[in-house]
Amino acid sequence: MVTRIPSRAAAGTPAAPTDQPSASNVARDAALAMQKTVRRAASGMLGLSGERMSKVDTAWLRMDSDSNLMMINGVWTVAPGISLQALQERVQQRLLQYPRFRQRVVEDAAGATWVEDQRFDIDAHVQRITLPRRRGGSQQAALQNFVGDLAMKPLDPRRPLWHFYLVEDFVGDDGLPGSALVVRLHHCIADGIALISVTMSLVDGGTEPPKRRKKTAANAEAWIADTLIKPFTGMTVKALDLVGESAAKSLHMLLDPEKAVQHGLAGSMDAARLGYQLLSDAAALALMPDDSPTLLKGMPGNAKRVAWCPPLPLDEVKAIGKALNCSVNDVLLSCVAGAIGSYLRRHGDDTAGKEIRAMIPVNLRPMEEAWKLGNHFGLVPLVLPIGITNPIERVYAVRSRMAALKGSTQPLLAFGLLAVAGLLIKPAQDALLGLFSRKTTAVMTNVPGPREPLALCGSRVTQCMFWVPQSGHVGLGVSILSYGGGVQFGVITDTQLCPEPQQIIDAFAPEFAALSTLTMMLPWGEEE
Repeated sequence: MVTRIPSRAAAGTPAAPTDQPSASNVARDAALAMQKTVRRAASGMLGLSGERMSKVDTAWLRMDSDSNLMMINGVWTVAPGISLQALQERVQQRLLQYPRFRQRVVEDAAGATWVEDQRFDIDAHVQRITLPRRRGGSQQAALQNFVGDLAMKPLDPRRPLWHFYLVEDFVGDDGLPGSALVVRLHHCIADGIALISVTMSLVDGGTEPPKRRKKTAANAEAWIADTLIKPFTGMTVKALDLVGESAAKSLHMLLDPEKAVQHGLAGSMDAARLGYQLLSDAAALALMPDDSPTLLKGMPGNAKRVAWCPPLPLDEVKAIGKALNCSVNDVLLSCVAGAIGSYLRRHGDDTAGKEIRAMIPVNLRPMEEAWKLGNHFGLVPLVLPIGITNPIERVYAVRSRMAALKGSTQPLLAFGLLAVAGLLIKPAQDALLGLFSRKTTAVMTNVPGPREPLALCGSRVTQCMFWVPQSGHVGLGVSILSYGGGVQFGVITDTQLCPEPQQIIDAFAPEFAALSTLTMMLPWGEEE
């Protein structure tokens, strides 16, 4: 038996007018519309025809400012020279196999999307140029001025964010006739380690990148996992190698409490130790004092200059490191600190007892996955003892500071900070990332390049150099690249803070020579 309950209308209660929706219905419809919008944003549906940009890459995309563009600039010199046609053909055959180099960026309120450029034109991306030369100036100086000017020139946002310029007839300071290739790409495409993979695909004998599986449209839950959870797991933990295998396992457990209980590690000493390390490193980043005031610290302008020196023999650097029981990094960073200190003293800055802080990128992925591009690195602050004038004392001070960074989770925290910044609107992102620029003077990177000399379109690559971008109010970038048995040292500076970066470069070789000489003079054994 079914009991029917009469409606209010049947019972004599007036029915609500059908042509005027109730307030509750309006609120419900508005909530549903908002929910749909949020779901579409979270799942990437705002870019139906493309692939959503990761939040870390989005942070780099939005980091451009009037004083600093997030542009990676590089220079290759080759001998003998190559033609524009040969270079364009090589780029089409190899570089365009990476989808990122065929895609433009479309921004929206929720982030950005990689979209295939249906009107892609190789002539708009690989061009021939003639260097403007000053009377009496060398082609090397003209090339440095050209790269410096490009550093503050935005790329066309309607096209994929990269550009090649070829100087077909170029003679550098080494006297070899050939060509010079200037490479520019936005940091949102890839980091320095990933660019090595790209480089290896361009050169003679290079291989195409592995084929990527096409991603399916992600739902909101998958988007949140990709954005906020996965950066802290998987390859990041393995690459960090925090303080051993047990600590890496503990971080997995902290991020998956259910699994932690299953394995009985929820209250383990490893997990507690790692938790303490994370809290300590987070506090260290947050409470880090502002950097020492020097001529290199201040409000930058809107012009850049670059400089680089001839490569140092890598074997000599290794020999000094072995003799002093230091790493190659320790030796090179000590020379960088010496060169910067020498420059500052020459310009009247008292460096006695002073140190400056440089942010150093730390790779967070296996090299075999670099072909996937994107940004997968953290940042650690390294204190450079610019006030120590004795080269031996300085190299051991650098070694001590580098050793203190081992086991730090700061690269992971910095990576997470960038991921969070990518979720914010630009003003909030700028405020969050301002933490780094106030507390550092320089951005410094050391990228291991190919050990054997490379060839491009049948010509030998004689030198390769690149310059990292700076963010916020940072006005100094230092790049170290090993290639073909040599180590290349380059600097990019804001002209308002350092108008002549060549003076820093010119101090680098003497600092290395002084360290080498003193190393040979040390007593290496006692007479019996």
